[in-house]
Amino acid sequence: MTILLTVLAMIAFAANSLLARSALDGGAIDAVAYTAIRLCSGAAALLLLISWQRGRSIFRARPGNWPSAVALFAYALAFSLAYLRLGAAVGALVLFASVQGTMIFWGIIRRTRPTLRELAGLVIAFVAFLYLVLPGLNAPDAIGSVLMVVSGIAWGIYSLRGRGSASPLGDTAGNFLRAALICIPLALLPTFGAGVTARGVYLAAASGVVASGLGYAIWYRALPGLTPTQAAVVQLTVPVIAAAGATVFLSEVLSARLVLASICILSGVALAITSRRPV
Repeated sequence: MTILLTVLAMIAFAANSLLARSALDGGAIDAVAYTAIRLCSGAAALLLLISWQRGRSIFRARPGNWPSAVALFAYALAFSLAYLRLGAAVGALVLFASVQGTMIFWGIIRRTRPTLRELAGLVIAFVAFLYLVLPGLNAPDAIGSVLMVVSGIAWGIYSLRGRGSASPLGDTAGNFLRAALICIPLALLPTFGAGVTARGVYLAAASGVVASGLGYAIWYRALPGLTPTQAAVVQLTVPVIAAAGATVFLSEVLSARLVLASICILSGVALAITSRRPV
């Protein structure tokens, strides 16, 4: 059962990139509205799930916290803005590398002395990342890449803040609700909702309810059956799944530069992750 749940969760996480790129690249919705709908629909789905499992007591407990909600909001908004400029495959790779890089870097700071394997892995991943984003014929958009790095750092911070949570799914629901509330001022922007189509709303809602809300619920069901290292390493599959989905469903062409950089980045991150000691 753990294997099946893990596979479903990884597919859901990869689907976030495919849904965002499909909606934003086609102009079906603007990035701000996409973010707001994704967070609001994700909050609704998670709260319904939690209330069904635990009743009204979950609302009295007020799970989550505002700093984590701000990190979640920053991740989601930068993610949407980045996918105005990046393909789904590139975006997923940059996001994943930034998330894991943030968490590995924090682990090094806490331990003060990284292992040789950890340093080697980080160097390999960093050099490959520079190869991917440095200007050239097949380099991804620079602004989009920076935005996705910001998104990954924000998600890394969110993940670090959630470590040790006694109720990770409940806290995620509370954080999604708070992040949805942060979206309210966005509705005052003159460009908010401009050009929104039904297709864009459906894709954003699917990202919030299915790929985010249900995806996290499935992931937290799978986690007890995985070691921390297994949980980290299995996420290496997300950019691969996203790249395959982008080729099949979005007709994206995978360049040799992206394939080579992906292999090196994921290998370097895997080397660093498997050398970790608990922090």
